[in-house]
Amino acid sequence: MDLMKLLQQLTAAYGVSGCEGNIAQTAKVLLAPYCDTVEVSHGNVIGTIGMRTPAKPHVLLDAHMDQVGFYVTAITDEGFIRVGNVGGLDRRLLPDQRVILHGCTEIPGVVCCVPPHLQNGKEQVVSIEELAIDTGLSKETLEARIQPGDSVSFDMPLQTLLNDTVTGASLDDRCGMAAILYALEQVKGKELPCTISVLFSTQEEVGERGAMIGAFAIDPDIAIAVDVTFALGHGDDPKKCGKLGKGPMIGISPSLSRTLSKTLIYTARQNAIAWQPEVMPGMTGTNADRFSVTRCGVAAATVSIPLRYMHTPSELIAIADVEATGRLLAAYLENAVFDGDTPMAQDIPPFAEKEVHASC
Repeated sequence: MDLMKLLQQLTAAYGVSGCEGNIAQTAKVLLAPYCDTVEVSHGNVIGTIGMRTPAKPHVLLDAHMDQVGFYVTAITDEGFIRVGNVGGLDRRLLPDQRVILHGCTEIPGVVCCVPPHLQNGKEQVVSIEELAIDTGLSKETLEARIQPGDSVSFDMPLQTLLNDTVTGASLDDRCGMAAILYALEQVKGKELPCTISVLFSTQEEVGERGAMIGAFAIDPDIAIAVDVTFALGHGDDPKKCGKLGKGPMIGISPSLSRTLSKTLIYTARQNAIAWQPEVMPGMTGTNADRFSVTRCGVAAATVSIPLRYMHTPSELIAIADVEATGRLLAAYLENAVFDGDTPMAQDIPPFAEKEVHASC
């Protein structure tokens, strides 16, 4: 599988939270070759692999499809577009950004800014309500093509950088989708000790809403949320970040199954797959928080890809981390033996202190 080509396909599709129809169609096409059934339900794309049976655990692999962006709120008399943010955005970087407005046609635009020559030496960060988008069109022309509630996404196609890295606007969480597809490619046609559902979920950026609906319908025994996490960059706190190119981060949190986290660590060790610990003393901020309290409870875990510049038009990842994440998921699926919260058929060792700064 060409991961770069796959990432280009996934990031080229738009899907601001609540408007994921475009990326959902792309996801459905990409998922279909690996699944017995694929459907779109309440916006979520759900694929199933294998006949569900009480004799095998049912594993859910999840990555969210949606991305941060804006909704149109108004069109001014001068022909500028007012917007509201969808998901967390850093207002400091918004001026001058290129965007695409998704109305009855796609319209390119740019976020307005005041040139430094006219700022009178005063720098300020404007509120979202003060932002405006310039398309070069009149109010009358815009009103025929755009209406309040239409979505706006960043116009930043995927770009390759040096040292196996790429940058783009929606790698959170299209790289997680790519990792799952890469894992399915590796286990395709194999007899597995589990049945599988894949959930490409909606509205993670506004409260993990798609995950709640999808997991309730699927009712899995085990759920793994594949998302992104903070990669160490210039000026970042190394205690809060993973390292780019050093493999996925396996989550350890009160809201996660400790046994499942250990099993994933054990799987990584046994298969010589690079990995990093991600200790989260509270909630994870991912779909896994929803999975763990679905119905009567689901054993949940997180496997996260290190990413720099989260929720910006220039998110950055290492392709090697996507590949390692896919390999870890595939290795887990090939050996998935799990009964509730008790591992079977293998002795899962405790966390090593040199790897995880937490007691067991």
